[in-house]
Amino acid sequence: MDEGEKLVVAMPKGRIFEEALVLLRESGLSVPADLATDSRKLTVEVPEEGLSFLMVKPMDVPTYVEHGVADLGVVGKDVLMEEERDVYELLDLGISPCRISVAGTRDWKPVLNPKVASKYPRIADRYFREKGQQVEVIHLNGSVELAPLIGLADRIVDIVSTGRTLQENGLVELEEIAPITSRLIANRASYRLKSTAVNGMAERMSRVVHKKEVPL
Repeated sequence: MDEGEKLVVAMPKGRIFEEALVLLRESGLSVPADLATDSRKLTVEVPEEGLSFLMVKPMDVPTYVEHGVADLGVVGKDVLMEEERDVYELLDLGISPCRISVAGTRDWKPVLNPKVASKYPRIADRYFREKGQQVEVIHLNGSVELAPLIGLADRIVDIVSTGRTLQENGLVELEEIAPITSRLIANRASYRLKSTAVNGMAERMSRVVHKKEVPL
């Protein structure tokens, strides 16, 4: 990293952070392998690489980047779609693949004035409006799968990975809205003022990502 161009990177706690660290190490950065083990730390310094990590909730990553508290961030495409923040999307990292889908009970049938529960109210509302369907979106922060089971909603919009959670709760995937992977994003001012450092990290990570995409 160039002298004087320290980068602050907003990272989501959990699996995405762990997978992103693998990419950083494979790109040649001296990032400790056990960096993600201490979840109590809110900031982690890697001075030898000119990096500082902010450990934040996934939904907050684009906010930190948009407001310039962080120069870069790693975040799921689902969060970008929901938050609609003014940031640059630099690179599809290809990690933590999943999809955002509509799900419901196996015997689900169309009803008048349908209700849809979701942690992603903007995505849900936009998806159904684009299909010409008027629904009432109920914003939940957790246990979305419970909503159809207790009559709170007719369907849900949520992240689906293996589908096991849906199956365990007697639900099925009805429609896929969009495939989801994690992205590297940048603050607009940082992209200009720290272009050498920002582009350098993006290029190093891009080489690793594209190498993984090449079939053996």
